[in-house]
Amino acid sequence: MSVQKPSIPKGTRDFSPPEMVRRNYIFDTIRSVFGKYGYLPIETPAMENLSTLLGKYGDEGDKLLFKILNSGDFLAPLKSIDHSSSSPDTREVAPLISEKGLRYDLTVPFARFVVQHQNDLVFPFKRFQIQPVWRADRPQKGRYREFFQCDVDVIGSNSMTCEVELLQIIHEVFSRLGISVRILINNRKILAGLAEAIGEPDKFIDITTAIDKLDKTDIGQVNRELAEKGLKPASIEALQPILLSSGSIEEKLTLLNRFFTNSETGKKGMEEINIVYGYLKDLHFPCPVDLDLKLARGLNYYTGTIIEVKAADVSIGSICGGGRYDDLTGIFGLKGMSGVGVSFGADRIYDVMTELQAFPSSLGTPAKVLFLNFGQKEEKESLLLLARVRKEGIAAELYPDPVKLKKQMEYANKRNIPFVAMIGNEELATGKITLKNMITGVQETISRDDLIKHITE
Repeated sequence: MSVQKPSIPKGTRDFSPPEMVRRNYIFDTIRSVFGKYGYLPIETPAMENLSTLLGKYGDEGDKLLFKILNSGDFLAPLKSIDHSSSSPDTREVAPLISEKGLRYDLTVPFARFVVQHQNDLVFPFKRFQIQPVWRADRPQKGRYREFFQCDVDVIGSNSMTCEVELLQIIHEVFSRLGISVRILINNRKILAGLAEAIGEPDKFIDITTAIDKLDKTDIGQVNRELAEKGLKPASIEALQPILLSSGSIEEKLTLLNRFFTNSETGKKGMEEINIVYGYLKDLHFPCPVDLDLKLARGLNYYTGTIIEVKAADVSIGSICGGGRYDDLTGIFGLKGMSGVGVSFGADRIYDVMTELQAFPSSLGTPAKVLFLNFGQKEEKESLLLLARVRKEGIAAELYPDPVKLKKQMEYANKRNIPFVAMIGNEELATGKITLKNMITGVQETISRDDLIKHITE
């Protein structure tokens, strides 16, 4: 029998213990900030019904959904389809072989959750969710097929203070993680107003889908895509000042005013942006927040404020993003339930912190003290003392085998364990213990009652 070479699917990864310690540091930091602002955790299944997922992310998003084949003899229903005249309709066949898919994000499952459990929830409902999502994307740096999102949302309120609170959360999370960021905001109503202003209101989705690619391609390619989508040359030309806009917030708002003489939708978007900026100014918000008129957030369910965060010192794309969705729950039968949220990309944050060497050096120390193993009698004494140490909340372990001391010492060094405790023949006779500081090299014999004090000090 041939030996199979072990492998994993492209775009997925294994995580070693040191990597998991760092990842958990990110998750724990984010989770603690979410809790500080009053958000509570939920979880949803890895797979959802395709009817829940399809049509919520736009045509390009739908193409990236991982679909799950029905179990059992799922091909049996196909035998009843007449293949003689032509190929069977894909819309007819697809549900017979696949009714479920891996979740693409956490927001749509959250909307489904809210509608399904609405009678058990208190609104406004503030939740956070830290779970993996899957996208059939082309793997590249900072882009994976399986990755974790850390979502925080509030649903059941139209207040712009919710957006301000999310911006505060973003600032606090990245401050704690030691990452300098650029926060960009825009409003989908502004983008809808632009589509109206250039005479192409029915091309709104095509416009946002195209300009959302500006950070990955050049303006020439975006203009060509707009033309391919059927926008008139005059309309594309009218958009250029927006696509090339720069300068202060005031200058950009002045530019928009010239566009929105006849667009109430655009004016409403400007009003919401001004409310957010007014609150941030009053709060002396410590992080700059820039109005980026090119920011579109390609997902179709966004209707108001949109937010994107990029690392200031590492080129990797967005590390956090989100926005307001006014009627995502309406798709599932609950109308008029506005929500807003952002998602932290834990995997990209990990890559940024690795490049910046921003993880605390103390991470990855599983135990504070290792008891060496000298033999059966000695390990019995060590186990008794080990229990006392652990009872005090100190992580500790016993080397399981009485092998050469050099090997046991190397184990302590490789795992960055700062103390080694030794109970040999002499320590058995005297009732004491020898403790070695692996960082300073200092070794001393102390009473067993003093062990915990020495370790903690």
